Amino acid sequence: MTDTSTTPQDYALIFEDHKVGAAILEDLTRRFARPAVVTGGIDAVLQTYQRDGMRRVIEHIVSQINRAHGVPDNADDTGA
Repeated sequence: MTDTSTTPQDYALIFEDHKVGAAILEDLTRRFARPAVVTGGIDAVLQTYQRDGMRRVIEHIVSQINRAHGVPDNADDTGA
């Protein structure tokens, strides 16, 4: 579901143009954009799903910033 009150330009303004917002995006990326877990059986699978969920938030923010700059979408970021 897309919130029509926010635009890609809003994301760019907050997370790219604003100094504090850019620092927050960098921190979120460092914390939540981690690779899949490849060893450990079912626990690894569960950790991978959890990490994928966290990473999707970062990907959505970056996708919105890219849209603000006219970069076309390469994939559906709705998670559906």
